[in-house]
Amino acid sequence: MRDMLFELLQIAVIVLIAPLVTGFIKKIKALLQGRQGPRILQPYYDLYKYMRKDAVVSKESSWIFTATPHVVFGATLAAAALVPVFLRGSLFSFTGDLVLMVYLFALARFFIAMAGVDTGSSFGAQGASREMFVSSLAEPALFVTMLAAALPAGTTNLSSIVTHAVERGWPTSPAFYMMVVAFAILVIAETGRIPVDNPDTHLELTMIHEGPILEYSGKSLALLQWSASIKQVLLFSLLADLCFPWGLAASADGPALLAGLAVFVVKVAAIGVAVAFVEMSTAKMRLFKVPRLLGAALVLSLFALTAEYLM
Repeated sequence: MRDMLFELLQIAVIVLIAPLVTGFIKKIKALLQGRQGPRILQPYYDLYKYMRKDAVVSKESSWIFTATPHVVFGATLAAAALVPVFLRGSLFSFTGDLVLMVYLFALARFFIAMAGVDTGSSFGAQGASREMFVSSLAEPALFVTMLAAALPAGTTNLSSIVTHAVERGWPTSPAFYMMVVAFAILVIAETGRIPVDNPDTHLELTMIHEGPILEYSGKSLALLQWSASIKQVLLFSLLADLCFPWGLAASADGPALLAGLAVFVVKVAAIGVAVAFVEMSTAKMRLFKVPRLLGAALVLSLFALTAEYLM
């Protein structure tokens, strides 16, 4: 019972700090560019503002448009229950949860794309088309990369994979470094960051993720933006747990728990600084050059999987 409470605490930590991580990245990027930038807590104020507003729904839309924010938020919360954060265990831990996590992300993206088309907006349909185009390249690479991490542990259970990574320590095999590079590229793509996408733009001709949700407002927009922040923290947590495996608490004891939480905060902050630096130092890539980047991630993940299997 005590372990279950702390595993619920992991989900609460992810949900509560997700907007803070988004604000932190924006602040770091602004400082690197010599600007003051928005406040770190600005995403919380934005969510509060959206929650107080009424939603404007297109008369052309159906139940898909109304249900999408709730489906996306529920799928993201379910994925949060599968990922170890500062403990080596998770709330919903079973064999195959790695596959389920990838499918939950795909379910959320599918509904977002359907909602973009459902409104009858040309920009929404354009954004949905681009979203599915990127996902058709990113999701296979993400799955293969996760399999490369799962192969040494001999299981698709995320808790077991993370525990094996912690006990194994820092690997020196080339497969591990190929997996790290592939996973880093996929984190950039899945979170809609430069050079794949620009999360701060609302230009209809260039945006990808913002296109399908362009017609949303009020509480629905708040749920979608909150879900995107939660997914970002989940991917950061997976990158930290699988590629930099240290500091996770083996038990729910007080000192170990606090130490694991502190290490988790440091690792997520370091990844956020790295993401902000990449966004500041690179330009947005043309849409037709994105397959080259994601194809490189897929090739690296396949090499990593093959090397792990042969070794």
